[in-house]
Amino acid sequence: MKRVFLLIVILVSGFLLSGCSYNELTAKQQGVRGKWADIEAALQRRADLIPNMIETAKMVGVNEQEVFGQISEARSRLLNATSAAPAGGDSTPEQKQAVIDAANSFGGTIGRLLSLSENYPQLRSSEAFMKVQDELAGTENRIATTRQDYNKAVTDYNTTRNSFPAVLTAGLLGFKEEPFFKADESAKSVPTVGDANSMRQHK
Repeated sequence: MKRVFLLIVILVSGFLLSGCSYNELTAKQQGVRGKWADIEAALQRRADLIPNMIETAKMVGVNEQEVFGQISEARSRLLNATSAAPAGGDSTPEQKQAVIDAANSFGGTIGRLLSLSENYPQLRSSEAFMKVQDELAGTENRIATTRQDYNKAVTDYNTTRNSFPAVLTAGLLGFKEEPFFKADESAKSVPTVGDANSMRQHK
């Protein structure tokens, strides 16, 4: 009987202690959601710029349909992953991870588009292409900044979530760990271009 009573006391005490962490977890989770919304906005801008670059390349006589197709396919995967998740940062950790994976895949294809200027010098003389390229560079910087801010918020939230007594609240009330936005290593490198075939082989 004493053991049952002691167990009840421990459980009730743990619940009361963990309840103190609810507001803190909620506030930090909202911080993560806000930073994620910033990432979504930056990724959407990147996705909007790419079709303009492709159309500009086509207008100056670049005919790399296989490369354009790979980029369009990766862009579609990103947009599908984004549209499958609720807007405004309310995505689940699993939905966020799907967007992160698709964003890394899409980012890896952008280097191929930019590298076309190595094989098509007329792109470098196209004012429209260079303008969109500059806008894309600014967007990539924005993505890097928002990703860093998001990861800081995730570190803060996950650290609190996994600390006692907050871990009790998290387990009872469904506060899940949030995923970090880790850039895929292959997405960071721009392919070395010797000819058009080398770009097609870089998958």
